Amino acid sequence: MGGTRAAVQARPTAAGAVLDVVIPVYNEETDLGPCVRRLHAHLSAHFPYPFQITIADNASVDDTLKVADGLAGELPGVEVLHLDAKGRGRALSAAWSASSAPVLAYMDVDLSTDLAALLPLVAPLISGHSDLAIGTRLARTSRVVRGAKREVISRAYNLLLRGALAARFSDAQCGFKAIRADVAAELLPLVRDTGWFFDTELLVLAQRAGLRIHEVPVDWVDDPDSRVDIVATALADLRGVGRLGRALLTGALPLAELRAQLGRAPLSGPRAQPAETPLTGPGAQAGQVPVGLPRQLVRFAAVGVASTLAYLLLFVATRGLLGAQPANLLALLVTAVANTAANRRLTFGISGRRHAARHHAQGLLAFALGLALTSGALATLHAVAAVPARPVELAVLVAANLAATVLRFVLLRLGMHHRRS
Repeated sequence: MGGTRAAVQARPTAAGAVLDVVIPVYNEETDLGPCVRRLHAHLSAHFPYPFQITIADNASVDDTLKVADGLAGELPGVEVLHLDAKGRGRALSAAWSASSAPVLAYMDVDLSTDLAALLPLVAPLISGHSDLAIGTRLARTSRVVRGAKREVISRAYNLLLRGALAARFSDAQCGFKAIRADVAAELLPLVRDTGWFFDTELLVLAQRAGLRIHEVPVDWVDDPDSRVDIVATALADLRGVGRLGRALLTGALPLAELRAQLGRAPLSGPRAQPAETPLTGPGAQAGQVPVGLPRQLVRFAAVGVASTLAYLLLFVATRGLLGAQPANLLALLVTAVANTAANRRLTFGISGRRHAARHHAQGLLAFALGLALTSGALATLHAVAAVPARPVELAVLVAANLAATVLRFVLLRLGMHHRRS
């Protein structure tokens, strides 16, 4: 039978367990029992390997821990891990670090994701084909039931990750993920976030380290009783994007070492082309990346994240006084000027006053396009809903700003192209 362990102690995993499924919980005394019993029954009937279920209690103040201990005594292979501090990321990191199972997973206690996707999620990790696996609600074959507000916010956030951090995975926030234990041992010490941004940070680090991320389309039904504070979580995620972008830009993370240790070697064969001197001008052949472009994209993304945060803060601060459209105009104008100056110096390496007026004129042209996109998006939203919820309004603005950001990079790069020796 299972039992309770402190987070600071190594906990024994069920004998021979191949998979350890962690369920992080905070004040879930009502839903925890049905969730664990349903999960245990599914694994017993459909999972062909030994398994363990770990309930990670996040400093609950109700009877969650008591319910968890009862389940551990009732069901074989159920363990309990108690933490004295809140934070989903903290719970996952503690539970995964203490487990001896070769494959680690987690899912939310509401079981919004259909459990039929669990075996397809972990099978590539058991076989060694992939290093991490995520459920995605944004694939064409996924079947999802949730409100429009959450749908817009989720898609806007994942678009932001693609633009700011060059993420190639489709759904960072789905509470249905798995990782190989040997990979987790290397990545977890580098993940700083202890809350909801934990998933995103882990995935970005894995991608940059050259690991293979497997995606599984899922059937997902929204939990109407979810107590997640959407606004607070969104702001924390934006701060996390900015922090992680800075770390990537400054080289503060040992990505080269991780890639050398964990990354998959590039394919070689008769179609592989020999390395050639990269081209820089308009005569570059198709498929070749101009010199300096990747570095410019990373720096532009970091400046863009900072600008987006400043824009959202200005918009929220002035929205109540000025109204949506005037607040959007003011916030966009202030951040556009600062954005042009920052990109001129940091992204394109241009200093001094030469051509500064022309560059700022191009920045104002980008501002005008951004204003048209964001104002049009706001007008469309207010035409659909007379008084839209503030999180939906912010999500629409973030999505419109992402489109404007792409146009801004193209315009600024054309006008500020500057080769440094």
